[in-house]
Amino acid sequence: MKTTNKNKGGFRNIFSSHSISQDNSISKSSTHSVSSSSSPYSSPPPSCPSTPIHTFSESMMEENIDNAEILITKWNLETNTGFAAASSLFYDDHRKEAKDFISCVKDLQRAMRFFILPDNSNSVLLIRSQNLMETAMKRLQKEFYQILSTNRDRLDPESISGHGSEKSRCSTSSYDEEVDQSSDEDEIQRVSNSINEVEQVGTVAMNDLKMISDCMISSGYGKEIVRIYKIIRKSIVDESLYKLGVERLTPTQINKMDWEMLDFKIKNWVYAVKIAVKTLFLGERILCDYVFSSETSRESCFTAITKDSALELFQFTELVAKGKKSPEKMFRILDLYDAISELWPEIESIFSYKSMSNVRTQAVSSLLKLGEAVRAMLTDFEAAIQKDSSKALAPGGGIHPLTRYVMNYVCFLSDYTVILSDIVANWPLPEHTSLPESYLDSSLDAEDDSTFTMVARFAWLVLVLLCKLDGKAALYKNVPLSYLFLANNLNYVVSKVRGSNLRFLLGEEWISRRELTVKQYTINYERMGWSKVLSSLPTNPTASISLEATKECLSSFNTAFETVYRTQSSWVVTDSKLRDEIKVSICKKVVPVYREFYDTNRAALSRERNVEALVRYSPDDLMNYLSDLFYGMKVSGSGTSTANSSRHFSSSH
Repeated sequence: MKTTNKNKGGFRNIFSSHSISQDNSISKSSTHSVSSSSSPYSSPPPSCPSTPIHTFSESMMEENIDNAEILITKWNLETNTGFAAASSLFYDDHRKEAKDFISCVKDLQRAMRFFILPDNSNSVLLIRSQNLMETAMKRLQKEFYQILSTNRDRLDPESISGHGSEKSRCSTSSYDEEVDQSSDEDEIQRVSNSINEVEQVGTVAMNDLKMISDCMISSGYGKEIVRIYKIIRKSIVDESLYKLGVERLTPTQINKMDWEMLDFKIKNWVYAVKIAVKTLFLGERILCDYVFSSETSRESCFTAITKDSALELFQFTELVAKGKKSPEKMFRILDLYDAISELWPEIESIFSYKSMSNVRTQAVSSLLKLGEAVRAMLTDFEAAIQKDSSKALAPGGGIHPLTRYVMNYVCFLSDYTVILSDIVANWPLPEHTSLPESYLDSSLDAEDDSTFTMVARFAWLVLVLLCKLDGKAALYKNVPLSYLFLANNLNYVVSKVRGSNLRFLLGEEWISRRELTVKQYTINYERMGWSKVLSSLPTNPTASISLEATKECLSSFNTAFETVYRTQSSWVVTDSKLRDEIKVSICKKVVPVYREFYDTNRAALSRERNVEALVRYSPDDLMNYLSDLFYGMKVSGSGTSTANSSRHFSSSH
């Protein structure tokens, strides 16, 4: 029988450490009858030739080899090329043979261990077993490769995740169109069945891979099986990340990238990293742990498959954090920080091997760099508010662009309070920027350092804005308009705080205090803006005065009202509620007094020849004119005309 020794696999080096000899022969003496005539000194009878005697164990081992040879030869890739190459042991039709094949390999292992012992040495059977083992390992190696290759969709976690996403899409109505409920339920059921089918087939494939892995590694063929596994699974991971849009970028590429493109890359990364960690890397870790029983093999395979990809994935965030700082990047930087922070428990668990410490270190380093970038941008943002030197006035005392920009920015920031509390936990305000004690909500727990520091940051940014607005109000030459400007802008600040997470940070007490300040600003505006109109009317509007005094009073009132109306018709109050409150307040101060004076002197004035020149407005006219105020445009008013007023006087008497 021709024998070969290729020096590979479990017992491939078996002959280098043990000498192989033929079975020892055991001689048995035969007893011969001696005839009565034979000489008493005759020579001893000759002994019989020695014959090999098989022990029971040896017979069992040889029988195992014979049985194994039948099945292994059937699936020999070299001698049975047609059938062996075209078929698979692990298809449904041959699954029983697959288990028998694995059992045969185990029987060969036992036989080889038996015949390698000095007392049982049999070189012929040992070499025969070795050759069969080589053939069996080639077969299993091919089967392992086939299962990995043909079951990519079943073993690919991203593929299963895609089915899950499809289910999610089907279970929710589209943004642009309504999905029929019945068809939606049918689709959910179809996708659910598809997922179950994929999972079932995937489970069978995983079991087959484990069976082959355990068999080959125990036979000493671990390197071959691990090499195949690494090549195929790494290609799947690389391909999956490519499909997710993850690419390797250099610092130069990121710094030269325009903001729109970088913004797109960051948003895509935030989406991709969740799938990569929770589905792709986790799936690979689960598969490695399942297929390989050896901890060493598990670590070796998982590290080779995912380490480079994971490092590139998390290095992207650090490169972005080190890039150019600008206000518009703040929220994307926070999104990156949030994504890694949220995934950290999974990152720590999935990449727990010592050989993957670089990945964990990179994730932590990215968090630190992102935190530094956020603190730097907060500092720059505050400095930008303080350095704003624009002399442009908000038309009509309306909302200043700086107020809108800062408050919108701060409100968006308040959506990241959990992250920011971590980032600014050990970053208190400088001493020279300490907030007044009365500025913060008294219910705020100052002992909670991280929360207090974060709230102080938000409160300080708002305070910097309010101080800046005080300076801009002084630019108005008309003092009442400056107070209206302050009322408008502070009211806008309060409304933005109340409608965002800032409400929970700054507190109701803070809001109430600012609302009182808005009220005080409007009082100051009314007092200074309408003082001439009110002073033109008599203190006691029902008192009896001369006709000349009445005419003089009306003339002063007409001049004062028209001047104020002409001046303030271009002023604006942007908030409808505040606008109505101010107009009602003005009406209550002006119209009742004017109405009493009007009613008291109407009879006397109606007899005057030039009544239309004296009485230009009825009380209702004033109401209509006042209702047109604070819309920010020059208007003629909706009040009745002078002619109508005079006709009103004439028809009354």
